[in-house]
Amino acid sequence: MTVAQQPEALNFECETGNYHTFCPISCVAWLYQKIEDSFFLVIGTKTCGYFLQNAMGVMIFAEPRYAMAELEEGDISAQLNDYEELKRLCLQIKRDRNPSVIVWIGTCTTEIIKTDLEGLAPKLESEIGIPIVVARANGLDYAFTQGEDTVLAAMANRCPDKSPVAETDKNERNAIQKLLNFGKKKEEVVQEESEYVDHPPLVLFGSLPDPVVTQLTLELKKQGIKVSGWLPAKRFTELPVIEEGYYVAGVNPFLSRTATTLMRRRKCKLIGAPFPIGPDGTRAWIEKICSVFGITPKGLDEREAQIWEGLEDYVKLIRGKSVFFMGDNLLEISLARFLVRCGMTVPEIGIPYMDKRYQAAELALLEKTCQEMGVPLPKIVEKPDNYNQIQRIYELKPDLVITGMAHANPLEARGINTKWSVEFTFAQIHGFTNARDILELVTRPLRRNNNLKDLGWDKLVKEEAKI
Repeated sequence: MTVAQQPEALNFECETGNYHTFCPISCVAWLYQKIEDSFFLVIGTKTCGYFLQNAMGVMIFAEPRYAMAELEEGDISAQLNDYEELKRLCLQIKRDRNPSVIVWIGTCTTEIIKTDLEGLAPKLESEIGIPIVVARANGLDYAFTQGEDTVLAAMANRCPDKSPVAETDKNERNAIQKLLNFGKKKEEVVQEESEYVDHPPLVLFGSLPDPVVTQLTLELKKQGIKVSGWLPAKRFTELPVIEEGYYVAGVNPFLSRTATTLMRRRKCKLIGAPFPIGPDGTRAWIEKICSVFGITPKGLDEREAQIWEGLEDYVKLIRGKSVFFMGDNLLEISLARFLVRCGMTVPEIGIPYMDKRYQAAELALLEKTCQEMGVPLPKIVEKPDNYNQIQRIYELKPDLVITGMAHANPLEARGINTKWSVEFTFAQIHGFTNARDILELVTRPLRRNNNLKDLGWDKLVKEEAKI
């Protein structure tokens, strides 16, 4: 009698290294563009201002809707009146921009000197007549993407509930439905409404560009699932109605605080699904939502196969190669799972912070994918120590290292191919149709090397080394 061999399990380690990531206040870069009627006021020191200027100056081509409220030495000594200064700034913002909401972003300094932003905001909000949302997106967090998590968690508390006004205005508030119904006759809209299955309301959370929001909404619509709203909405005034018992699903792995707020404060039911990154993840995400609502998904086999067929020219470049994640933006598990499905091996996934409950479905899909592809399961290292990681990179000799910007050039100088992880944060990587963009980024260093070889650059480098 033989004992069946137990399948290999994921191996988790924690090294308690430093967090080599951007500061979370950088979330302002994409959130102010997403929420079009917002204004972000970052409350911190000159260092925060310099960071925002340098980090975001490369991304902004129009006048931004964010500003710095700088704390001086006098403020830190508690010699000045915080309330009066913030009131002056907010009144100036109201006069110059007239936003629908002002978001106060608290920094490390406001944490250290215990500035009571949550206490100041309600009083000032009633004085100036503009909602003020307080989010502590400070550098004490694990990864820079978690800045969005704190903002969305704060906004979740501002979503309207079943008040009389919200009841009458529920349909009018739904920005995504307005977008999908634009230019259609009333009869066509009524006809399309009848195509939806009767299911509890579903709200999706995570900041995505409008084209991706539309794509994912339409993918669910094909299964008869109606999206009641997105958090955040394009406008603060169009935040989705959220009531007790609503279902919610996330689209990004770094939104565990938002998920917790929606479950505990708003009494929502979280759909624990893998994230819609790559054709495999998108399919699993749709299937899980369908299963919760008792819907049999249709056409997903053909849809996924069609996408993989279109990716083959990229996949053949990376099939059989290895990729090492140093850890930066909390997208590592999802990206690793997709790249394993593409035929790569992943010896190690470094990640600044691991919420095993929120990412449970993604971890299960990673394990299943590795077993189906016949490759070893990666080691997952939380809070990796970079010195130890670099020793392991030298030993493993991966074909590609996906890393934060700080380590890319030193690794390249040592002959190791790298890709900035921050590029995946700002690229459109969600849904079926955007899988090509992920592989465009992943294969770029490898394609560059192939081109250099064609030019004889590698021979020239070897000749110079001899000299």
